[in-house]
Amino acid sequence: MAMARIGPKHQITIPQESFENLGLEPGDFLEVQVRGEALYLVPQKLIPREQAWFWTREWQGRERDADEAIARGELSAPFESSDDLLGYLRSR
Repeated sequence: MAMARIGPKHQITIPQESFENLGLEPGDFLEVQVRGEALYLVPQKLIPREQAWFWTREWQGRERDADEAIARGELSAPFESSDDLLGYLRSR
């Protein structure tokens, strides 16, 4: 079992094996959770505020739907004009 010691400024060093197993890099963020008598460090990826809409549950659900449709081969060809696109959409 890997161990870490708390330093005088409340800092800990994550053991190298754990660091590598989680794919962590210097500068990464960890969410600190306290559950009962345990402390959990959960890796987090921060996203810029202007990109937050992309990570909503609704948007990600639609992304999954689109990926599944693509995997099933449900694709339309490129359209020469916006009229061609609109005609295609109306025919569906």
